[in-house]
Amino acid sequence: MIKLKGITWNHTRGLLPMVATSQRFTELHPKVEISWEKRSLQEFADASIEDLAKRFDLLVIDHPWTGFGAQTKAILPLSHYLSPAYIKDLEINTVGKSYGSYVFHDKLWALPIDAATPVASARLDLLKKNNLEVPKTYDDLLALAKKGLVAFAGIPVDVLMSFYMFCCSLGEAPFLSEEKVISEATGIKALQMFRELAQLIDPANFNRNPIQVYEAMANSDEIAYCPFAYGYSNYSRIGYSQNLLHFYDLVRLNDNPMISSLGGTGLAVSSFSEHSETAIKYAEFTCSSQVQQNIYTDNGGQPGHLQAWKSERINGVTHDYFKNTLPALERAFLRPRYYGHMYFQDHAGDVVRNYLMNGGDELKVLEEMNSLYAESQKIQTV
Repeated sequence: MIKLKGITWNHTRGLLPMVATSQRFTELHPKVEISWEKRSLQEFADASIEDLAKRFDLLVIDHPWTGFGAQTKAILPLSHYLSPAYIKDLEINTVGKSYGSYVFHDKLWALPIDAATPVASARLDLLKKNNLEVPKTYDDLLALAKKGLVAFAGIPVDVLMSFYMFCCSLGEAPFLSEEKVISEATGIKALQMFRELAQLIDPANFNRNPIQVYEAMANSDEIAYCPFAYGYSNYSRIGYSQNLLHFYDLVRLNDNPMISSLGGTGLAVSSFSEHSETAIKYAEFTCSSQVQQNIYTDNGGQPGHLQAWKSERINGVTHDYFKNTLPALERAFLRPRYYGHMYFQDHAGDVVRNYLMNGGDELKVLEEMNSLYAESQKIQTV
């Protein structure tokens, strides 16, 4: 009996599709047994995959870890083990830049099993009750927020991703320079706009990740609209929570839809695994078009395969979650993935969150971020 261990994150979307696909894989390969452990969403973003790779054969990872995993050789370059035809299918049929997010030094280090980016969500019943409509523009959003019906995920990593969104939506992507995260003009404007909105939401949201925002929206009547949080299609499925959420593309800013920061997850194989060949076969199975469109999605997954996002059957079950949010995925900003970037991501969010909550000098905020950026670029592999 070959026994494999995997690690994923603690949510229906993160755990159940892995358990379901593992069960089916075991039925097809009776001499293989795959078990899964889960970690919190924060641990998922923060925990070093080098440490995890020494304990697990299979790792569901956040794509900014790609460069770190590649340079520490903690995970295997899957493009060395899979057929060119399979790799080409992934490249063509992966949502947005999800495929490219796991490519580093021209090698593919994880399979894009899950796709996500911040999108908008609404409790249509609450909006209707208040004779309100889903916001279409940023000005509409501010007007709704002034009524106390808006929330967004306010923990450090999420406000950092939203800061990137404001920058991109103002016409300048972050990290175009090796010296500055963003130009002063764009950075100041982005911070000021973000704080204007932040002052209109309940401070409790600064302690909420996207899951906690959606739980509050779905299981109470305090939030009618969330303008941006990493999407979870589970909440658009009847019976998942007390109230149904409907999901949409982002509002328009200066006549163009806002541009959010790509998320999603990839399935990596540990270079320390004693059964890497079997682990790779399972990863190939899980990321295949047929499994992504059926077993994976039917068990709470949010697939990475484009054909699943376009499926009429799947959109019917999720009230058009995938059809409505696909445009946001296709234009989403791809974060840096160099070795030291996780140091920047782990600390810069605190700087942005502190400013949103307490105000301050925007130039000093940008200077702090630039200092962290410089430090992150100095970090080298041992």
